[in-house]
Amino acid sequence: MHKRRFNALIASLFASAALGFSMPATAQQYKDEYKLSTVLGEAFPWGWGAKRWADLVAEKTEGRINVKVYPGAALVSGDQTKEFTALRQGIIDMAVGSTINWSPQVRELNLFALPFLMPDHKAIDALTQGRVGQKMFEILAERDVVPLAWGENGFREVSNSKKPIRTPDDVKGMKMRVVGSPLFLATFNALGANPTQMSWADAQPAMATGAVDGQENPLAVFNAAKLHTVGQKNLTLWGYVADPLIFVVNKNVWNSWSEADRKAVQEAAVQAAAEELARARAGISAEDDSLLKEIEANGVEVVRLSDAEREAFRAATAGVYKEWAERIGADLVKQAEEDIAKR
Repeated sequence: MHKRRFNALIASLFASAALGFSMPATAQQYKDEYKLSTVLGEAFPWGWGAKRWADLVAEKTEGRINVKVYPGAALVSGDQTKEFTALRQGIIDMAVGSTINWSPQVRELNLFALPFLMPDHKAIDALTQGRVGQKMFEILAERDVVPLAWGENGFREVSNSKKPIRTPDDVKGMKMRVVGSPLFLATFNALGANPTQMSWADAQPAMATGAVDGQENPLAVFNAAKLHTVGQKNLTLWGYVADPLIFVVNKNVWNSWSEADRKAVQEAAVQAAAEELARARAGISAEDDSLLKEIEANGVEVVRLSDAEREAFRAATAGVYKEWAERIGADLVKQAEEDIAKR
């Protein structure tokens, strides 16, 4: 009797599938594992934040959503500038991505890489937590992803193996590794450097062999990657751009989850992002400069620019700022400038 009922049930399910009937939302099948892409591993605040999000998602969904983190942009063969496209295509399910790496596909994200737009952390917060941040989320939502929270890689400082950098003239002729963004090329070209685009995976070997003289990255990245061991003995704090991170989910994946699980994933993203941001900013303030002291203890000479010295770099890149402000959108840039001024 039970066997006949079971067979009848199976037959009805197959008949429903054949007729194209959809299963109720509560019966949607989840993947056994969701792929989360990030550029850096757990030793860095960025990678730690991705892992934290994955753990919180499993916890808050009671194991219904299991996430595996793929650092090193491994899902796109290490080319972080292809990450956003793969995310849209569904090759990647989730990501904690950099505004820099996604800017080739989303031109408005270049805003954060305008040279010397943001002078401090309050300026970053004025953008990501205000009107500009909301506008960016709306733009991303039109491109097959669901943005959930803002994290941070940090202000990008410049280092090299040759000499201390205090003026634009000091940068002239230097072979500098930069990320795959035309705006970064334009900025370093304006300073008279010789910029070379390469992935992070290729950058450290290039520094070790002297193929490039220097690079620019947040202090947490500089320290965790032990860049002092590949000749980067001169570090200048110029804070020329900052690198916000965005916690996102592919839209089709998002829509496949129940409302309760979507809420749980969003709450996990907000929590992980806040904790990641705190890590990214730790040890680099006037109140707590422990990270800077650790870098200096490794034999690195740290140059702290005066306001006048920093202004010289801003003036040298003003033409790049103006050109790219027009490309990004004059109204959006004006809004950003206004919100920073009000901070």
